[in-house]
Amino acid sequence: MEWYVELGMNVLVALAILIGALWLSSFAKKRIVWLGLKYEELDDTLFIFLASLARYAILAIALTFVLARFGIQTTSLIALLGAAGLAIGLALQGTLSNLAAGVMLLGFRPFKMGDYVDVGGHSGTVKSIGLFTTELATSDNVQITIPNGDIWASSIVNYSFYDKRRSDLTVGVSYDADLKKAEAVLLKIIAADERAMSDPEPFVKVVNLGDSSVDFSMRVWALKDDYWAMRHAMIREIKEQFDKAGIDIPYPTVTQIQVAAAPAKVAAKKAVAKKG
Repeated sequence: MEWYVELGMNVLVALAILIGALWLSSFAKKRIVWLGLKYEELDDTLFIFLASLARYAILAIALTFVLARFGIQTTSLIALLGAAGLAIGLALQGTLSNLAAGVMLLGFRPFKMGDYVDVGGHSGTVKSIGLFTTELATSDNVQITIPNGDIWASSIVNYSFYDKRRSDLTVGVSYDADLKKAEAVLLKIIAADERAMSDPEPFVKVVNLGDSSVDFSMRVWALKDDYWAMRHAMIREIKEQFDKAGIDIPYPTVTQIQVAAAPAKVAAKKAVAKKG
């Protein structure tokens, strides 16, 4: 009778532990997900993953208490689960490294969806960030899926991180060109474009004496959304405005110098040709 009473009490306690664990795990999961949804700067995917992790951790601890309540030695069971976890971890080493990298990317957020980035040897717009892979779309709309481990192990270049970008152009003019006039034309082109920012101040200076041209460096700041449109428009304007102003953009040229042979050498060559 005592054994049945003790068994009944253990069952009731075990049920109470399981019910409490289910409620607590559900509450913790909802609370963590709520935190991710409440703050826009926090990533939803990461908090959903952390919520599931917390839920299963609570259930695992509750199961350990239930087994201990029925007199089952949990030490050996935990050791067995640890060994099994180690074996699984070694077998899934690459996958787990991608998972760890995904958690780091979602936590530190070096880039977000919609950013144009250069990661893992590929460039494109970020379409999705998962726990194992990140999806990019190239400029010609080709999908690229990159393992997160490759991204985290390499340099990450985010072209969309800052609100402003600087466009650097090198413009060559001929050595016969009026440099002051060429500089004035370039400054006029910048002033005429509404997308060009006045702060920071544009930079137009001679920076190099090349093999066939005098090179100007033209540096203009713009908002990141206007960067490419402004850059392409300015390249076209430079060609058209230089043509109107009569400023030549030189082609690479090579000068050949021919030296006339001495008369004695010419006569000797003719004599050898006759004998031959």
